[in-house]
Amino acid sequence: MTNFKEKTAISPTRKEDFPEWFQQVIKAADMAENSAVRGCMVIKPWGYGIWENIQRQLDERIKKTGHENAYFPLFIPLSFLEKEAKHVEGFAKECAVVTHHRLEEKDGRLVPTGELEEPLIVRPTSETIIGESYSRWVESYRDLPLLINQWANVVRWEIRPRVFLRTTEFLWQEGHTVHSTEKEALEETYKMLEMYREFLEEVLAIPVIVGEKSPGERFPGAVKTLTVEAMMQDRKALQAGTSHYLGQNFSKASEIRFCNREGQIEYAYTTSWGMTTRTIGAMIMCHGDDDGLRLPPKIAYKQVVIVPVITKPELEQEILDYAEKLASRLRECQYDQRPLAVYVDKRDKRGGEKNWEWIKKGVPLRIEIGPKEREEKSAMVARRDRPHKEKHKVPLDNLTDHIISTLDQMQKNYFEEAKKYRDSYLRTDIQNFEELKAFFMPESGEKPESLGGFVLAKWCGDPATEKILDELKITIRCLPLKQSGTTGKCILSGRQATLDAVFAKSY
Repeated sequence: MTNFKEKTAISPTRKEDFPEWFQQVIKAADMAENSAVRGCMVIKPWGYGIWENIQRQLDERIKKTGHENAYFPLFIPLSFLEKEAKHVEGFAKECAVVTHHRLEEKDGRLVPTGELEEPLIVRPTSETIIGESYSRWVESYRDLPLLINQWANVVRWEIRPRVFLRTTEFLWQEGHTVHSTEKEALEETYKMLEMYREFLEEVLAIPVIVGEKSPGERFPGAVKTLTVEAMMQDRKALQAGTSHYLGQNFSKASEIRFCNREGQIEYAYTTSWGMTTRTIGAMIMCHGDDDGLRLPPKIAYKQVVIVPVITKPELEQEILDYAEKLASRLRECQYDQRPLAVYVDKRDKRGGEKNWEWIKKGVPLRIEIGPKEREEKSAMVARRDRPHKEKHKVPLDNLTDHIISTLDQMQKNYFEEAKKYRDSYLRTDIQNFEELKAFFMPESGEKPESLGGFVLAKWCGDPATEKILDELKITIRCLPLKQSGTTGKCILSGRQATLDAVFAKSY
């Protein structure tokens, strides 16, 4: 008896080759492509529309917490980075360096000339260049807190780039704040971490574990790094956002000092925090299926697509008019406190071809209307979180309420589905290094490789023990903020331990 494989829109499937599946989903959804510059990507309208929604909604949350947007230079003098030793050491191998300021023609070729007196680093992160401005802006405790965010691009030279995961150039927001006390700076660090958690879970429908990074994973130059960690469908972890308490390290390097209430001069306390276009990669790998992208409604570039079905040329205008009338009605509706994003697909293509295109792009709801629907004053509605052949006839009078309630259901479904998947691969019963090793070892030499998942286990807190994990290519993803308070044996050293830590392979 022949076993027929069910046809899917994406090949290979997630089970067959997850990394290649990821690339094919991006291609099928027409989100982005590799550029002529190695490691850099071209973000196409569908991908950039998603980023604009992320940017808009995250920016609203940032401003509600009292922060303002500004912009700082792309180029950073080398001497600025050198002021903070741990920082420059952490980023040295990823820096792009500008050494000349013009080109001249020589033997038919353009060659760099005009060597700069001091090399400039293309922004890998902005603590040092922003610190230079802050050192001039901050004089008194009355100038604090200083709460600034910027939306920008950064460059970190990647050895093995992957679109929406690790690219040489990527887009992000980076917040940089200055405070008069350690207490206030720490409160800021935790507050912004909570903002990221809320955004990821409530908007992108990605369940996360919030925690503190171990010393080996801490941001270069930071005193404390907080993180939000998510599990992808290949069971690897992805760091979806970080918030750093920098203490006085960067204020001392940049001379950010202020006169306190007692009239004494002291160094300020600073923080930084950021989220990047990598969140799009997280969303793809968290929610996508073997037919392509699945977009949570709150972040979808287009939430509803109306596909007119033209059975006869003479009926075309009537069907299109009905489609536009339907679209206008839906655009008057509010979902998540915004007008519904509705698109009428009038392109001269077959209905089946259009449908598959929107399935691969992850549009939450597709509405098909033809002569029968126009006559009956109804619409055929299909959900992206259900089998593609499943459609429901909805009377026009009930359509708006049906659309809004369905989008709400889908948003919740995506989150619950992802949470259930994560929890099913979160192990709490692994007691020692040999068991840990066995959990993360491949089941066989062939694909798919078993990547284990998340392991929650005890750790003694000794930074030296983190190196033991190198052979397994796993890391301590975080020390969850919610600790059990129990005592046990460290999974790495066997010593007595009280800390709970999450171990996983990661991107």
